[in-house]
Amino acid sequence: MKRDKRQIQTAVLGSADSEEPLVLPLEAIELGAFRAVHENDSFWCGLLLGGCGGRLTTKLYTDRVCHFAHHPGHNCGRQSRSVNSADHLYVKAAAIRWLRTHGTQAEIDFAQQDGSPLGSVVDIQLTHKKLRVHLDQGVAPQWDGEVEPVLGLSVPVDSDTLIKRWYVNRIRLDSDGTSRRVRIGTEAFARPVEWFSLDECEVTERGLSTPAVERIIQAHSTSGPGRWTPGETQQRSPQDKLAQDLMRRLLYARRIESPDLTATVCREIAELSGVSTQLQGRLESARLGGLLWAEKQWESRRTELRGLNQAVTAEKLSKVKSLIAQVRKATKVDRTEEEEAAIRSAAEYLTTAIPAALAHLGHLFVEIRRIPASGDPELLAANVQQISQATDELARVGKRVDQQRAELSLWEDRLDSLTVLTPGSTATGPLHHLVGRGYWTAKSCPLCQSDQGQQCVTLDGPRAGQPRDTPHADRLRLFLGEAGEPKRDGEGKAPTVWQVYDVTCPVCEREPGLWCQSSGRPHAPRYRLAAEFTQQKKPNRENKNSLQDVYLDASEVSEL
Repeated sequence: MKRDKRQIQTAVLGSADSEEPLVLPLEAIELGAFRAVHENDSFWCGLLLGGCGGRLTTKLYTDRVCHFAHHPGHNCGRQSRSVNSADHLYVKAAAIRWLRTHGTQAEIDFAQQDGSPLGSVVDIQLTHKKLRVHLDQGVAPQWDGEVEPVLGLSVPVDSDTLIKRWYVNRIRLDSDGTSRRVRIGTEAFARPVEWFSLDECEVTERGLSTPAVERIIQAHSTSGPGRWTPGETQQRSPQDKLAQDLMRRLLYARRIESPDLTATVCREIAELSGVSTQLQGRLESARLGGLLWAEKQWESRRTELRGLNQAVTAEKLSKVKSLIAQVRKATKVDRTEEEEAAIRSAAEYLTTAIPAALAHLGHLFVEIRRIPASGDPELLAANVQQISQATDELARVGKRVDQQRAELSLWEDRLDSLTVLTPGSTATGPLHHLVGRGYWTAKSCPLCQSDQGQQCVTLDGPRAGQPRDTPHADRLRLFLGEAGEPKRDGEGKAPTVWQVYDVTCPVCEREPGLWCQSSGRPHAPRYRLAAEFTQQKKPNRENKNSLQDVYLDASEVSEL
């Protein structure tokens, strides 16, 4: 089974069948606090999330979003993994709390019809009414039954339904820390959705009601005699039918994102006369809303067009690629000659800029590949600029260079392994060369989540999930950062343990604290000299390093 590498953003707490969901923070700075809060909790790929029921760990990254992950080598067929994959659990929990405040109870379940995915629909059975929450388009709403549909943001509704029913209610969930907050909206024909918190809503004989629903019902109730009945067929005059047709055209113009057509329909509405009192208010509201929307669209298009022209002039490849797509989408219906010319100019720039960028990137990789992977750390450090340039170039050209991106991540990992040897020293070297092997697994790894005493595992590439020969640099930094002050003997003096960098190298004559002029580890005679000084208990007056007991001991010289 091929490994699914999509990131998991949601989990449940406590057990595989738990109904208590949570969302992992995306940023590394927030994940630390999250781990502290849930130090004693366990995270699971919940069965009610469509998961495998396996236990999850948290993955911390600084160059991409943090996420949950299974243990290395585990395969899971979970289909929904994004931030909204637990929304049905949040809807159920929010509904229970909300109904409890109103002294009402309800049966809530996750209906699965015709093979629809788990979490597509949430049924809320009230005493006198049933609400069906459609979180996605997996199940089509039924408008003629006794069930009241509540639509998610992605579920469409046609203009005839809006006109016939007067309104529909919608639902959305906004991220709030590690949770999701439910909001209810009311949509009417040619009007934007008005959003409210659950505390502002109530359950009436009609079903789910918001302040906007109450205003709509009141407006229709005062416009003429008779009881409110959504969808009731009424006899309308020719002018009223024309008004209804204009409102449909206005909604269509906005759906295809055409400000020109929207403005044209608004002019026709302004010229229409003889409309009944019942429709006059709705018609005028639709016209004003259409004009406001059209003006915002025009202003947005002008802003994007200016940005595109400026990006081409400044030769900003990545920005041109982003903006040309936005301008094309915004102007797909009624594109002007000026917009057409700007798009053509940007496309011509891309046809020459992308090959040039790829050629430059290829040249950078030729240079980078000449750097010895296990050579002198100072040589690696001297090429930081080249590797940084390659990173920037990758960002410019985008998805065409996945292979180079994977290779570059290995070089960045090598650079990441460079560190200052001692406080205040300029000597550098890979941390696993400087830290005793016995301390490599002293702390849990913040990158691959390997526990204390376990080897680090490879995160990416063909060896993903397999043990690494050396630990991640961040794991060693974590240990070094927590090492305390130098240990003292009974007389209160610093111990007479000489480390390899406490002595001058007898081969290359590098002074204490400086890396040897060799490929890889320090020269072997330097280790032997440090061991000899330790056996002689020679006072080490210069050994002020608070991390001295972490670095390679003389007893490890024989392993080199």
